[in-house]
Amino acid sequence: MKGVIAILRGVSPEEVLAVAHALEEGGVRCIEVPLNSPRPLASIEALSRAFGDRLRIGAGTVLCSRQVDQVADAGASLVLSPHFNAEVVQRAKARGMYAMPGVATPTEAFAALAAGADALKLFPSELLGTAALKAWRAVLPTGTPMFSVGGVDIGTIAAFKTAGAAGVGIGSALYTPGIAPAELAGRARALVDRWSAA
Repeated sequence: MKGVIAILRGVSPEEVLAVAHALEEGGVRCIEVPLNSPRPLASIEALSRAFGDRLRIGAGTVLCSRQVDQVADAGASLVLSPHFNAEVVQRAKARGMYAMPGVATPTEAFAALAAGADALKLFPSELLGTAALKAWRAVLPTGTPMFSVGGVDIGTIAAFKTAGAAGVGIGSALYTPGIAPAELAGRARALVDRWSAA
């Protein structure tokens, strides 16, 4: 997995399909619905039914193994967390899902990989910056996918890719509740194009 993950914090089930259509039009291939959004399981279920055959649908802000089961049952194939919890990673893997815990130190990064994480979410990237990404790449196992999340936008996306990120998670710089689909598609296309050109 690589590229831009669209983080739809605050999305509602009523708008989520139109939002996903706009993101797909803009070239995004991975969507995350954070669990602190309104009725997130309904949004995940709707996305999985409508787009699951061509987009990766994920759940974000997953904090415990019970939530892993809930999002798996709703059809998500990706679990993202703001922190590292071994039980969350292990339950996600047991359910056949892609696990991406949040880490902010090398100690957390190595522990997450030992627990079975598929990729690492460097969070918050606006504080860790590209320097941490470069330094971690030198010591983590070769090929470890690292995603920069938190504060990434059109102006910084290329720097994170150049530093070695496999992808980025972008929230408010891409999606805000109520955004017009045409504007969202345009933002998505600009971010995907900037990532591809970097």
